[in-house]
Amino acid sequence: MSQGRGDGDDRAMLTDGPPAWRVQSVPLGGSALSQMLQADPTAHGWLAARPAERTAWTAWVHRVQAGAQGHDWLTPLAPAFAAAGRAADRLARAADHGVVVTTGQQPGLFGGPGYTWSKAISALAMADLLEEQTGVPVAPVFWAATDDADWIEAASTQLATMRGLQTLQLAGPATEGMALADVALGPLEEALQALRAASGSAAQRSVLELVEQAYVPHATIGAAYVQLLRAVLEPMGIAVLDAAHPAVRRAADPLLRRALQQATPVHDALMARTQAMTQAGHLPQVDVVESLSLVFRTETAPSGRGRVRARVPLSDASRVAREAEAGTLGANVLLRPVIERALLPTVAYHAGPGEYAYFAQVSAVAAALELESPLAVPRWAGEVIETRMDALRDTLGLTDALLRDPHAAEQHVARAALSTESVDALDRLRVAIETQVRALRDATSGTDELLSPAVVDGLAAQLELRVERFERRMVAAVKRREGTRLREVAAVRAALRPDGHSPERRLNLMPMLARYGVEILEAMRREARAHVERLVHGR
Repeated sequence: MSQGRGDGDDRAMLTDGPPAWRVQSVPLGGSALSQMLQADPTAHGWLAARPAERTAWTAWVHRVQAGAQGHDWLTPLAPAFAAAGRAADRLARAADHGVVVTTGQQPGLFGGPGYTWSKAISALAMADLLEEQTGVPVAPVFWAATDDADWIEAASTQLATMRGLQTLQLAGPATEGMALADVALGPLEEALQALRAASGSAAQRSVLELVEQAYVPHATIGAAYVQLLRAVLEPMGIAVLDAAHPAVRRAADPLLRRALQQATPVHDALMARTQAMTQAGHLPQVDVVESLSLVFRTETAPSGRGRVRARVPLSDASRVAREAEAGTLGANVLLRPVIERALLPTVAYHAGPGEYAYFAQVSAVAAALELESPLAVPRWAGEVIETRMDALRDTLGLTDALLRDPHAAEQHVARAALSTESVDALDRLRVAIETQVRALRDATSGTDELLSPAVVDGLAAQLELRVERFERRMVAAVKRREGTRLREVAAVRAALRPDGHSPERRLNLMPMLARYGVEILEAMRREARAHVERLVHGR
């Protein structure tokens, strides 16, 4: 676990005081399928074979390096990278005689949840380790999926505040079928103001300035996301690829037409894999739609307002492969990793829990297309926690289990605030009821039984129900009185278990970076290093 100091909005957190924040590694989690594959990536042969130890990883890196020799993959993609500084240097060395480690994510408002940055840092840590180990240049690459069309997920983000969890939302209207690279952000001042407020005094004002420079009303969701990622990640040496850039579309076009020409064999392979997974007791991560290919085509909407993308039907696949204009085709979630691997000399893709599960289907797509199957590894997962929230949680007497429950923490704190006399009186009342009901049961269950035991049991249940109802009313009264304490509960839950989940899965990281600086990212890098060492060294 890495710790750091800061000088944010709480005056108790000065640089010469105790650590203001910490970074801790946590389990990646995921579905039963994902966790099974994380534990045993060789299970069922659904994932591309992963090197099991250091020597095997070295051999794998050299194999991918040899396969890329003589192939200029960077020049056609360079406009989509638009890399600068350390990221450009590492990318150029990898293009000359090296390989890449990749990861990616669709756009999220103000960078999206914390795992956007965890993914990037995970890929960076592995690139560093493999380069040190093999002497081969290894560049980390973040594939920004700006060609995605999920407006609902991309248009919101969540912040931890002292009032609890706050959701920021773009004004909209929501779009359907439009690539996020084509959707304007629109009015932003309310969301930006909330971000500033959540950042407190923002000792690292430059971080907020990066957000404000990227997120302007006339920019698109995709463009703002890419600009922010590059501003933060390129100084660390991580290149960001804009997937919706025309250069990527041109480079991928022959592969996408190939996927259309072989749409039926690909579909059949996916159906066979789905059946095998189901028979093995696992639910596939991605549903296979009976009548659709894995390729999108972008066309002008019937209304004439903008361009929308739609999956190409299997029945039209061959025709679209012949007739589609260059740059109008795109890959769905199961085809994209195969396209990425064909365009880049990737030794490993750092996958989140859902991605790791659907790579069990991706390998079937690659085999049907007779293309290299991408190699997925589970990414590093970690949380950035303010130590003041640890202290407040302890003061309130809260556990992780209580914080994960939507109501248990409040009930716990409210009950703790009941007077000793009230608690003792309730306990005595329960004991008295139990004692007298037992006596009543004994008195009525002799040889001349007056009443069925079930009648006495019913009376006992009714009495206990009345006592519980009275206790709930007392707790509700305490809640009304203890407003400050319950607001503290909301703040702790928002910071430590937002919506019952890991902060990495829910919270935007920008307020933390604004308060404490990019040293947080360096601490994440140190934590991720231990994770990738376990992956590469087989421990």
